[in-house]
Amino acid sequence: MIPQKLSDSLSLPAVAAPMFLISGPELVIECCKNGIVGTFPALNQRSTEGFEQWLIEIENKLANYKQANEKPAAPYGVNLIVHRSNPRLNADVEMIVKHKVPIVITSLGAVSDIVDAVHSYGGLVFHDVISKRHAQKAAEAGVDGLILVCAGAGGHAGTLHPMAFVNEVRSFFNKTILLSGCISTGKDIASALQIGADLAYMGTRFINTTESKADAAYQEMIIESDTADIVYTAAVSGVNANFLKSSLEAAGLTPELWSKAGKIDFGKELDAAQAEAKAWKTIWSAGQGVTSIHDIQSTQHLIDNLKQEFRSAIEEQYKLLQKY
Repeated sequence: MIPQKLSDSLSLPAVAAPMFLISGPELVIECCKNGIVGTFPALNQRSTEGFEQWLIEIENKLANYKQANEKPAAPYGVNLIVHRSNPRLNADVEMIVKHKVPIVITSLGAVSDIVDAVHSYGGLVFHDVISKRHAQKAAEAGVDGLILVCAGAGGHAGTLHPMAFVNEVRSFFNKTILLSGCISTGKDIASALQIGADLAYMGTRFINTTESKADAAYQEMIIESDTADIVYTAAVSGVNANFLKSSLEAAGLTPELWSKAGKIDFGKELDAAQAEAKAWKTIWSAGQGVTSIHDIQSTQHLIDNLKQEFRSAIEEQYKLLQKY
């Protein structure tokens, strides 16, 4: 079930996922202006001060959009790494509360104090999970939605099949469910809703937009890749994630090294993103949904296409009612 205040502002049931080093204000703003939730990781900015500047930029431009069009854009969201190795967490939470960020996405830990802080001003908290146990802990912390990160998703993915995972979580969680994993088309969004999710959570498809911060070579590698080119490994940062095989090989990570895992560490210095950024800058993440990505589009054009594909898929499903 999508909260009313969120569903009223969407023209497509989708969220553009926060992608490390990829998502910034330009992508977020274009997503929101075109009717889906745009998000970015707080750690994409090198400091809390810079993070606040991004919040101000997004708020101002979305306010201008509302004034010019006499209607609000979709809400935006921020991703927080809720882990003890993130020294910026408390400072970033203060900024989120100060600016009343509409949606907060928490990763690597569900903390009730953060949920309470966001709820204090009416914000929503979505938490990403890869297992039933993680989902139950997040539900106990009072989150408003669970992002089920399934097999084949880009970034820190899980291994569960979406049908099984959605059904399992629905048995104890009656709030918003977002589905992540290989969602690249409007038909995929419709399929996510058929499975039982409320919103589709899309990352990899938005790497290949003109507003993303992805390197041109990164975008071209996505176009040239298929499912066999995605490697699931913890060798990059200690947390299992999906990466483009060619980028792993270019960085000297051989198949023998893919099975090794390092320590989870999101930065020991003042710059909490430094350690991760060093690895992820040239080792590029993507999900198995690359098989459906063949071009680079503006965010507006992409979302327009997604809407058309989504409606066509729903219409085709409706026709089945006449047959069966």
